[in-house]
Amino acid sequence: MHLTPEQEQIGNDNFYDSVGETRREFFAGVGAVTAGLGAAYFGYSKLKGDPVKVGFIGTGDEGNILITEHPPEYMDIVAVADARPSNRKRVFEGDGNEHRVGLRKKLGAEAAAKIKVYESADELLADDEIEAVVIAVPLNMHAPLAIQALEAGKHVLCEKLMAKTVGDCKAMIRAARKANKLLAVGHQRHYSVLYDNANHLVQQGLLGDIKYIRAQWHRNSSFPGRDAWRKPKNRWPKADLVLDGKTEKYGYEDLDHLINWRLYDETGGGLMGELGSHQMDAASIFLGKVHPVAVSGYGGTNFYGIEGVGPKDKWVDDREIYDQIFTTFEFPGQHYHRDSDDRCVVTYSSITTNRFEPYGELVYGSRGTLIMKAEKEALLYKEAGPTGGGGPDQRLWVVNAGEAGGPALDSYETTAPSAAGSAAASTMPDKISRGYTEEMEHFCYMIREQAGDYYPGGNPVPPSEGGLRCNGEIAMADAIMAHTANMAMRYGIRIPFEQSWFDWQSDEVPEKSVPELAAKVKEASGGKIGDPNRKAAPSVPDEMKTA
Repeated sequence: MHLTPEQEQIGNDNFYDSVGETRREFFAGVGAVTAGLGAAYFGYSKLKGDPVKVGFIGTGDEGNILITEHPPEYMDIVAVADARPSNRKRVFEGDGNEHRVGLRKKLGAEAAAKIKVYESADELLADDEIEAVVIAVPLNMHAPLAIQALEAGKHVLCEKLMAKTVGDCKAMIRAARKANKLLAVGHQRHYSVLYDNANHLVQQGLLGDIKYIRAQWHRNSSFPGRDAWRKPKNRWPKADLVLDGKTEKYGYEDLDHLINWRLYDETGGGLMGELGSHQMDAASIFLGKVHPVAVSGYGGTNFYGIEGVGPKDKWVDDREIYDQIFTTFEFPGQHYHRDSDDRCVVTYSSITTNRFEPYGELVYGSRGTLIMKAEKEALLYKEAGPTGGGGPDQRLWVVNAGEAGGPALDSYETTAPSAAGSAAASTMPDKISRGYTEEMEHFCYMIREQAGDYYPGGNPVPPSEGGLRCNGEIAMADAIMAHTANMAMRYGIRIPFEQSWFDWQSDEVPEKSVPELAAKVKEASGGKIGDPNRKAAPSVPDEMKTA
């Protein structure tokens, strides 16, 4: 959806007007909080005691973002580890931009010089000074390293996607409980102030009945020499060539699978795991973190590796992941338990040949539409109806006259936002945080606050009571959605979700159940559907073709 600058400003004003009206008491208290905006929103405070001594395992693209965003008041980085020499250098020097500034610029040269540097995770995990680790390595090594760290007595904050399989996710949860250590996973939207305000409006019912959410992450790597995820051999850092033939001990078939890990099934999670998991996490937050009913979809390698399509440097390509995906999730509505037709459909697409609409989520309600743009903006528009006009040119305000007696959107004619909206907007920093800093602050806060009793009564403290907002169980649900969607595309079938998959104590997992389902579908279809080796949709039978 493309809007004029004026319409976007109206949508932004509408959002903050509505947030300000429905959270007046909250914003009145925000000014009194001294620990930062994240603490005010997510229920933690300044750290009690010394910053948590942390080691970073993995200092590549994502690891360097986290290091740039890490909060020194809560987290003391005492060591880093990475198999690649180029990354061990990069973590100190940065990339020369605001996203990855490097430790020297972040902490100062003197403090950075004190940080220990290890070539392997084994060495770092043997360091008794380290209390917790942040794991930001390729997906296939999340579970092995997280479990090793937990068994070594370290708390773990692991990057998303949680693990390569759902079985691995369950093993991580069990290891954390056995070790009595915290396990957090970096789905940072759980710590985004912008998304928290947006979700507040959704849960207040201002959008009405939500029957459709459209999410996407579109990129364009079709130009010669451009590929966000592939680094050709002639551009590999010379320092890393010393690892050629030595990568198996780190968990990688060869150096290509270490450097270009996102392209291979063995090491990555594809577009759904790397990008789509963010969007599905956001959609499930808006829907109350309910588990989906079913998923179907199409995925294909429709651009790369096809002679004559795109520039010549794309014609020969050995990637195993799809270069475009389109999935459809069915989520239960509020009355699904009484009527199974009450469902909300969430579609997700990711392509690599066009970024006209890059990434975000659109939440379509019966009374309003919410647009989340690139984790930086939120726009709100009213549906036209008996209470007045709607659409992208209409300013809104909140009245307590909803169909169920709660807050509802109304329209008015003015050219300026309300006082409540201005108050809400004034609490937001000039640069909207994506939640990285807040998730690390809360992780460290909980390590100090709980002081050893990390599973009171046998369970982690729930988010509603101040616990980690993305613990292992919550993150596993996101991994289940991503992995099951990948299998739905791979087998070409609609897959119902089984509730036992979401139970960490159950041994039932989709990687076991789905192939069994696919075999039944394949037999019933005469082999036309359910082939586990297919990369694209089956050819259309002659009898189904039209002139």
